[in-house]
Amino acid sequence: MTEAEIYAGLTELLRDLFLRDDLVATPTLTAPDVPGWDSLKQINVIIAAEQRFGVKFSSREIESFEDVGSLARTILDRLG
Repeated sequence: MTEAEIYAGLTELLRDLFLRDDLVATPTLTAPDVPGWDSLKQINVIIAAEQRFGVKFSSREIESFEDVGSLARTILDRLG
C-alpha cells in the first residue's frame, strides 16, 4: 500500500466519522483543526484506522500520534 492510498483511506475514514465531505487527511492535520474531534472521537479514529488497515497500535504508539501524518507513517511502517 502506498502513502497516497493510506491518506485516501484516512480521508474517507475521517469524512465518515465526522460526517464532513470537506475533510482531507493531510500530514499536518490535528484534532484541534476539526470541530468535534475530542478524546472520544480520537478513540474512534484509532479503532477505525486499525480496522480499515488491518493493524493494531500499541498504547505507546497511540500516545505518540501528534497529527494525521504520524498516524499515516505508523500505518505505512506496519504495512511495509
